[in-house]
Amino acid sequence: MKQKSSIFTATHGVMTEEVGVISGELELVTSCDEEGDLTLRITYVGAEQWYTLPGKEYRLHDVRDHEVIHHLLVSVLERS
Repeated sequence: MKQKSSIFTATHGVMTEEVGVISGELELVTSCDEEGDLTLRITYVGAEQWYTLPGKEYRLHDVRDHEVIHHLLVSVLERS
């Protein structure tokens, strides 16, 4: 399983399944397995508790798109 991680600042907040909106300095981690199943997790930088982004199943048709999708998500969440 491949994993990508990025730190960014979300001034307007990011919705999570568990606690609603979080904002500030956040870390997004995306994981992609060999079948293209994508897992999205987010946390406050330095925190131990991880949260999931809304949605049930994410799947890439081509696992080589993982890095591009990860960077797109960071850009969108940073602007939210």
